[in-house]
Parts: sequence; C-alpha cells; structure tokens
Amino acid sequence: MNVLIDLVKYQETSIVSHSILKNKAGNVTVFAFGKNEGLSEHTAPFEALIQIVDGMADITISGKMHHVSTGEFILLPANQPHSVYAPEKFKMVLTMIKS
Repeated sequence: MNVLIDLVKYQETSIVSHSILKNKAGNVTVFAFGKNEGLSEHTAPFEALIQIVDGMADITISGKMHHVSTGEFILLPANQPHSVYAPEKFKMVLTMIKS
C-alpha cells in the first residue's frame, strides 16, 4: 500500500511526476508543483480528472479560472483548453480516461 501524497516530493522550481498506472484505457499520475510553476494552456483528446491532495491550484478551463484546494477535484472536458498554475506549492492526482 502507498500514500499518494508521499509518492512525489516537492522541488522548489520544478514539477515532479510519478506514474501509478498507464495502459491503453488511461493513466493515473501524481504531480508535485513548486510555487509559481505550471502547465501552459493545452488541450487533450480525452476527459481527465484532477484531484488536489495537498495545497491549492488555479486551474483554468476554457478561459474560466477555478481555485481547487486539498480534497477537491475538477473535471477537464476533452478538447477544451486548460492550464494549471501553482500560486503555492501543491500536489495533485491526474486521472486520464482514454476509453
């Protein structure tokens, strides 16, 4: 058994990831974002779910910003532009469903 929050460690000026599961149906990855780090706007052909397991993130979907905190989650619709920003360090689980 593993503890999600312990699978990745914070690095001050980086984004660290650890893949838990990856197959043709989708993937599950844990990320640790250092303060002021982020993923620029992009799209994905599949739906995804972001769960915040530590801290708080600013997640923008189709131009609308959402503040998502520990214990909360947000759905990223397929083919919609989205970005992720860390106003403070945070950890998240990204679950992408491909089929």
